[in-house]
Amino acid sequence: MNLVVVGLNHRTAPVAIRERWAFAPADLAAAAGRVRSGGLADEAVVVSTCHRVEVYAAACPAEDPSVVSDRLRAFLARDRGHPGDLSRVVHGHSGTGALEHLFRVVSGLDSMVLGETEILGQMKQAYAVALAAGHTGPILNRAFQRAFSVAKRLRTETGIQRGHTSVASVAVGLAERLLGDLDHAEVLVIGAGRAGATTARALRARGVRGIRVSNRSPDRAAALAGELQGRAVGFRDWEREIASVDILLSATGSGIPILDRPVLERAMAARGGRLLLLVDLAVPRDIDPAVGLVPGVVLANVDDLQSLADAAARQRRGEVERCERLIREAAGGVVSRRPAPARPPRLAVLAPSWP
Repeated sequence: MNLVVVGLNHRTAPVAIRERWAFAPADLAAAAGRVRSGGLADEAVVVSTCHRVEVYAAACPAEDPSVVSDRLRAFLARDRGHPGDLSRVVHGHSGTGALEHLFRVVSGLDSMVLGETEILGQMKQAYAVALAAGHTGPILNRAFQRAFSVAKRLRTETGIQRGHTSVASVAVGLAERLLGDLDHAEVLVIGAGRAGATTARALRARGVRGIRVSNRSPDRAAALAGELQGRAVGFRDWEREIASVDILLSATGSGIPILDRPVLERAMAARGGRLLLLVDLAVPRDIDPAVGLVPGVVLANVDDLQSLADAAARQRRGEVERCERLIREAAGGVVSRRPAPARPPRLAVLAPSWP
C-alpha cells in the first residue's frame, strides 16, 4: 500500500515547535493542494490540531515510500519555516505502518489523554476539507473511511473510552454528579477562548438550560453565545449574573484572579443556599483559591480536572493491547483486499461527530 504519513505530535515535539508548524483551519485545503501541485504525492490530507501536525499522502505505487517521506519532510520544513535537523522532531510511517498509525490516531490511542474523543471529529473535519477540495482519491478515501469504522468498533467493543477522557468531559461529569440532571442548569462562561468554548459546548450537548457568555471582546462573546443559543453579557456585568447561575466557567487568560472571595460571598448571600460549581480553566488561575472556602461553593481548577482525566486513562490502559490487536486485524484486512473503485464517498457521512 503506497500510503505515507509524516508529521510531529506531542510525543516528538514540544508545544513551542508544534505551534510554529500549525496550519490555520482555513489553510488545510490549500496545504494539501501544495503537496499535490508540487508533485510530492497524488493524494493528500493535512491534519493540524493542538497536539499534532501531519500529512497523510498516497503516491505512485512504483515510488519508494522512503523517497516520498523525505519529500514530505522537506515540504513541511520549507512550508513551516523550520530549518535544521528534523530527525528528532518529525515521525514517519509508510504502508501498513501508516495505516495502523492512522487507526490509532482516529481512535484516540495516540493522544495525550488516552482514548480521548475530540480527535475523531478533528480527523473527520480534516478529511472532509481535503475531500471537498478534490485532494483525496481511492487510497485515502478508503483509509480514512476504514479508520472511522475502526474507531467506532473500538469505542463499542472495548473499554478504551470508558470514563471521562478530557478536561471538558471531566468538567461535565463533575457538574452532573453535583447537580444531577443538567436540563435546569444555567451556565456563565467568562472568556470565549478555546478552553471555555470547548467546555461550554460539552455542557450544551448535555442539555443545560441556558448559557451566558462574557468576554472582553463583545463580538467574540456574541459569536459564541449565538453558537450555543445563549446570550452575551458585558464584561463589566458578569458579576451580577453569579447569583442566578449554577455553573461558572472561567478561562480569560487574565494573568491575575478576576474573582475573589468577597465577590463570591456577596453573590452567595443572594442565592438562598443553592450550590454553585466554579470551574477555573485558566493558567494562571482566574479564581482566587480562597473562594473554595465559601460555603455552598465547589471550586475545581484545571489541575483538579486533569488529575481526574488521568485517573480514568490509567483505568483503561489495560484495553490498549486489545485495541492494538483489532487495529492490526483491520489494517491487514484493508491491505489484503483489492483497491476499491475511485468513487468518493458521500459528504453526508463526513460531518464531524463532536463529543
